Amino acid sequence: MHVKVTTEVRQSLAQVKAGFNEDLFLKLNPPFPSVSLLRFDGCLKGDLVELLLDFKVGKQKWVSEITYDNETPDRFEFIDEGIVLPFPFRFWKHHHILIGNADGCQIVDSIEYKANNKMMTVLLYPLLFLQFVYRKPIYKRVFK
Repeated sequence: MHVKVTTEVRQSLAQVKAGFNEDLFLKLNPPFPSVSLLRFDGCLKGDLVELLLDFKVGKQKWVSEITYDNETPDRFEFIDEGIVLPFPFRFWKHHHILIGNADGCQIVDSIEYKANNKMMTVLLYPLLFLQFVYRKPIYKRVFK
């Protein structure tokens, strides 16, 4: 299934790219589940991001690898793919796209995911959509 959320911010592509760091990553996490960042290498191919999700009834690990990055004068993008995923996910691919424009920068979160079964995949959609909509005011505040 596919979730896509786009946010317009006022800072330039270069400023937004520079701000895609560990500090921003921590700010973007929703209140639940609580997240401990165990590793954050960055946003370039080969980098790893490792999380520990605390669901209060148990903890689960999430590890993603940056499998692609590309930069042009008006665009920066990278893809993180889940290599260790928490229940109920079995596939995760998050394409981060930053597009510079005359007014600032457009941030696109484009996620493909699959759960353990089709019904769970569909049921997760509204939760994931809301989780990424939750990021919009954070992006706007950080990149004002």
